[in-house]
Amino acid sequence: MSENLFLKIYTDFIFTEDQPEPADIIFIPGSAWPELALRAAGLWHSGFSPLILPSGRFSILSGGFSGPASMTEKYPGPYQTEWEFLRDVLLRQGVPPQAVLKEDTASYTYENAIRSRQVTDAAGLEIRTAILCCQAYHGRRALMYYQLLYPHTRFLVCPAVTQGISRDNWHQTRRGAELVLGEMERCGSQFHEIMKKFYERE
Repeated sequence: MSENLFLKIYTDFIFTEDQPEPADIIFIPGSAWPELALRAAGLWHSGFSPLILPSGRFSILSGGFSGPASMTEKYPGPYQTEWEFLRDVLLRQGVPPQAVLKEDTASYTYENAIRSRQVTDAAGLEIRTAILCCQAYHGRRALMYYQLLYPHTRFLVCPAVTQGISRDNWHQTRRGAELVLGEMERCGSQFHEIMKKFYERE
C-alpha cells in the first residue's frame, strides 16, 4: 500500500463534508473559532435552516474562555462562554436573536451533543435533518458524537476551514499532521470509553 493511499484513507475519513440541503437546525459544537459561526450564518441567510444552536461553555482543560482564536479585532468581547461568543458572531452577521438557541454548559465535544439534544428535546423540536458546522478536521468526530445522540437524524456536515488546515494540505505541515492524526486516535480512544458504558449495561 503506497503512502498516497494511506493519506487518502485518512483524508476521506476525517474530512467528511456534504453539500448543504434544507434542514431543521444548524448545530455548532463549542469553539473559539469564528469561522464556524460565519459558515452557519451564511447557511442561515441562504435559507437552509430557520434555527442555529451553538453549544459550549469553555474547554474542560482551560477553565475559562480565553477569547476568539482568530479575528480578535472584530470580536473583542469580553465573552464568558463559547456560546456567548458564537452568538455574537451570528448576530453581527445579521442572524436574528430568535433564531439562535442557547446551550452554554458543555465543555467538550461529546457533551456539546448531549446538551444540544437536551435543548432540542426541551423545545419539543423534531430534528429530522440537521447541518453540522464544525472545524474541517473535526468533522468526523463531531459527526460521530452528534449522530450518537440523534440516531434517527440525517446529518449534513458543512465545515469551515480553520488554522489553514484543509483536506488538501493537512499532511504538508507538522501541525496539520498532528491535528489530523490526533483526531484519528481520538475517534478510537474516546469511542472506546463510550462503548465501555454500553457494555456495562449488558
